[in-house]
Amino acid sequence: MRVVVVRTGEVDGVMPKRGIRVITGEVKGLRLRTPPRGAARPTSDLVRSAIFSMLESMGVPFDRVVDLYAGTGALGIEALSRGAGEADFVERDARMAAVIRENLKAAGFVERTHVYAGGVARAAAFLTGPYNVVFMDPPYADARRDEVIGQVLKSGLVGPRTAVVVEHAHRRPLPEAMDGFSAVRQRRYGATAITIYRKEDVE
Repeated sequence: MRVVVVRTGEVDGVMPKRGIRVITGEVKGLRLRTPPRGAARPTSDLVRSAIFSMLESMGVPFDRVVDLYAGTGALGIEALSRGAGEADFVERDARMAAVIRENLKAAGFVERTHVYAGGVARAAAFLTGPYNVVFMDPPYADARRDEVIGQVLKSGLVGPRTAVVVEHAHRRPLPEAMDGFSAVRQRRYGATAITIYRKEDVE
C-alpha cells in the first residue's frame, strides 16, 4: 500500500500536529491532521500506546472496531494500522468528520472504513454490531457522560466479548461496574484516565 504523507503546513485551517502520529503498524509514523488548538482534544501518543498495550495483554482482537467521539480518528486509525479489518468512526462535528476522512485518505484506509457525522446515542441505535473494541472519548465535562456510556453498553454495538475503552478525566472517575459490565483495567496518565469495561462473566 502506498502511504500519502500529509504535508507540513495549514490545509483548510487544519494543521498537522507534531505530537499526533500513528505509533506502529502498517502506517507507522503517519502524521495526522488536527484542528486548530481548542477545537478538539486528541488522545496523546502515550495514552494511545497504553490503551493498545492493555488490549493486547487482554488478548482482545482488532478485527472490527468503532471509534465514538472520534475527533481526529486517531484511535480507530491506530487500530487499522495494527491490523483491524474494519473501522467505523462517529463524530458529531462535521468539520472534524471531514478531518477524519482526510486522515483515512492519507493512510490509505478509506475502503475499510465508514465515517458518520452525528451523535453517539443516535449512532448506537443504527450501527450494526457487535464490535471487538468500542473506543469512547467523550468531552471530559459532559454531564451526560455516564448516561451515554450506559446506552452504548446496552446497545447492539457491544457483544459478549467486546472491550469498551473509555478515556475520561482522572478527577471524574467511572463506576467499577455498569449495566452488567466490570471495569477490568483502569490506568491514570496525568489528568487522563482510561477505563476498560467487559461483561462481568468474561475472563
